[in-house]
Amino acid sequence: MNQYCVGVDVGGTTVKCGIFTLTGVLMDKWEVPTRKEEDGKYILPDVADALKKRLEEKGIELTDIEGIGIGVPGPVEPNGYVHVCVNLGWHDHWPAKEMQELMGGRIRCAVGNDANVAALGEMWQGGGKGHANLVMVTLGTGVGGGLIIDGQIIAGVHGAGAEIGHIQVRDGEQEACNCGGHGCLEQVASATGIVREAKRNLAASDEASTMRAFGDALSARDVCDCAKAGDPLAVKTIDTSMYYLGRALATISMVADPEIYVIGGGVSRAGQYLIDLVKKHYADYTPILTKKADIVLATLGNDAGIYGSAKLVLTN
Repeated sequence: MNQYCVGVDVGGTTVKCGIFTLTGVLMDKWEVPTRKEEDGKYILPDVADALKKRLEEKGIELTDIEGIGIGVPGPVEPNGYVHVCVNLGWHDHWPAKEMQELMGGRIRCAVGNDANVAALGEMWQGGGKGHANLVMVTLGTGVGGGLIIDGQIIAGVHGAGAEIGHIQVRDGEQEACNCGGHGCLEQVASATGIVREAKRNLAASDEASTMRAFGDALSARDVCDCAKAGDPLAVKTIDTSMYYLGRALATISMVADPEIYVIGGGVSRAGQYLIDLVKKHYADYTPILTKKADIVLATLGNDAGIYGSAKLVLTN
């Protein structure tokens, strides 16, 4: 009788792995270095070898495993096809099929985009627990997203669903986003975007600011800390960033109408201060909604990916 499932979160530096009960209890977790040589051909074999060893150490048979879910940093089509994962060196790849073969063909495997599976993890055992319709937003170096409707990931026909960071929100932006567009949410609400906005504000004003002491080393965390302490330019910066995020979430609500937004990523460590700002601006742009989606912090941190990957195989 199957008692466990496995979650695998493939990152550019390490691969996080976890063994879970079918009810979502994390039994064990570990990491495997991501070997990207030769177009990443060693990544999944390394994971399979480590997993087999771990299962043997714990006395768990392959027949006890319900399945293995894999989160990868790139678009995943509904059939499991991955056209490209730039950070891994993968091209024209079928990760779930490869993992199934590496495990002897006896374990069912599923694959999904890492941001989408993180959203699934937060729905299963994190900040979105108890809700079947949610959007997760990750505010890190970029802005990622995941959309869950009726407990299922909505990835879109080409696997590009919930690319929240590339919603165009700001007219007149001269700098180009990494995607080639201008005025993307990622350009103003990510950690990188917050720092850019802060430096623009500092350059445009002679006003005293505690942010100036950090010079070129200024980080998003520094900006948030200065804003919490009442620094006017820092407050202006964070308010601008969260204004655009709140407006983007309002736009999403007019299409997907989720129950809850879960905010994660490094920037979210600013906590309730950030959430309150987003809620304020979100409310301003959703007057039509009598019942508004809640906006909360993610709770699983870096483990969201393995939780979601494990849940992925239980939902497919």
